[in-house]
Amino acid sequence: GLRMRVIAFDPFLSPERATDIGVEKVELDELLARADIITLHTPMTAQTKNILSAENIAKTKKGVRIVNCARGGLVDEVALAAALDSGHVAGAAFDVFIEEPATSNPLFGRANVVCTPHLGASTSEAQENVALQVAEQMSDYLTRGAISNAVNFPSITAEEAPKLKPFIALAEKLGSFAGQLTESGIKKVTITYEGNVADLKTKAITAAAIAGLLRPLLSDVNVVSAPTVAKERGIAIDEVTRAAVGDYESLITLSVTTERQERSVSGTVFHDGKPRILDVKGIKIDAEFSAQMVYVTNEDKPGFIGRFAGLLGDAKVNIATFALGRDQEGGSAIALVSVDSAPPAATLDEIQKLPGVRQAKVLAF
Repeated sequence: GLRMRVIAFDPFLSPERATDIGVEKVELDELLARADIITLHTPMTAQTKNILSAENIAKTKKGVRIVNCARGGLVDEVALAAALDSGHVAGAAFDVFIEEPATSNPLFGRANVVCTPHLGASTSEAQENVALQVAEQMSDYLTRGAISNAVNFPSITAEEAPKLKPFIALAEKLGSFAGQLTESGIKKVTITYEGNVADLKTKAITAAAIAGLLRPLLSDVNVVSAPTVAKERGIAIDEVTRAAVGDYESLITLSVTTERQERSVSGTVFHDGKPRILDVKGIKIDAEFSAQMVYVTNEDKPGFIGRFAGLLGDAKVNIATFALGRDQEGGSAIALVSVDSAPPAATLDEIQKLPGVRQAKVLAF
């Protein structure tokens, strides 16, 4: 890039979005006082007409340069001509004018002003450049995972993509885990990012988590549409970022509040790049995700594991890994079992009927 420090005035730009796109949000008067080059990127409305009026041009830094390739009427052309004559404004570049087609204008014929016709993308050269940009951006996405200039998804550079990829996969699986266990209407989702992951573009990770959460209920939802779909359904989404407070360099916690309860699940990505579950409802557990898993919550009583594993064996279901966790001796326990094939519904019913079992469910990832 041009390695410029970019400041922006936009009443509708949130501070979080400004940070995401790498700009500093300021008020208009501060922008006028600080900017060496002012460019306009706004439609022409009653609020934006003459946004660079004679009064506002006088507030700009001496030697400022002004570029308007947005809409005619955003700049008071007569006032700008006077500022150019006085030397307060060093130069200007315009391709839009108050009157178009522009046959005469106070900005024409000046050595320090560049004026071109308002052609937009109407020339053959512009059309070719647009086609090339589309091809290059698609190539960047398909080969390097970079996303640029997307209208409905955060931009991701080629350098950021490999750092984000494992956490996007983790978030989608955490969301899917919670979504498959949710049996009542979702009211709120809170996603907490701790440690190094908090410094990444969490909007993309959040979109993946929401997509995973909603997909068990809405099969056609994706990472682009998920935040909008959630909003349309009245689901509040909160993001929290903070420094690492535990044993992990990065930790993502997804908390889902439904009409009946609140459920949380936490996970991380280890150095092997594989996502892992570390905590479910406050119970510590360490489990890799697999294509088929059996999730069981139960009372921590002797003999449960043997009876549970025996039912899977009777159904010819092979256990790949078996992860256990509990909050305290004799308290609540969780089993997350990776299996080579999903147990039949009848076997799941038998597991559900075991003494102390509160919930038994097959999960697919």
